[in-house]
Amino acid sequence: MKKERILVLGLMALTLTGNFSGRLWAEDAAAGKTAFVDVAKVFDTYQKTKDNDQVLQATGKKKEEERETLVKEIRQMKDELVLLADDAKAKKQEELNNKVRALEEFDRATRQALGEQRNQVLREIFKDIDDTVKRYGERKGLEFVFNERALLYGAPKFDITQDIITELNNDFAARKKQ
Repeated sequence: MKKERILVLGLMALTLTGNFSGRLWAEDAAAGKTAFVDVAKVFDTYQKTKDNDQVLQATGKKKEEERETLVKEIRQMKDELVLLADDAKAKKQEELNNKVRALEEFDRATRQALGEQRNQVLREIFKDIDDTVKRYGERKGLEFVFNERALLYGAPKFDITQDIITELNNDFAARKKQ
């Protein structure tokens, strides 16, 4: 009987503590000490993201043109191979095989280089976003800033997404001018 009473009192204490700490968190939220950010929207709207997308697309297009040149050379070599006499075919076939290997290596190296370039840019962009959110939170006296994706619900008054986008793009524009 005594153990049951202790267990019940313990559960009541945990419940009260949980409600109390929950109430404190709710009070912090009401006091404006918490906020949330739609990081995906910030990422997509960030000018640095847009600029780097254009750079990567231009680089990709240039590499695609280089690849097309190699493919045309391979097609031409295949056409020539058909017209050659048997004794000259072996040498031409070896040249063709080398050209195909060069194309495969070009494709691999291009994918790797573009992937590394993209990953580097992504790391920089997410670091910019993290740093901006941290500075903004410190400046505004926020205790918590949540990613919108982790929320089940967030009142619009706690959404600082547009503030972060504005600050991030202003900082990027200022750095770009330097």
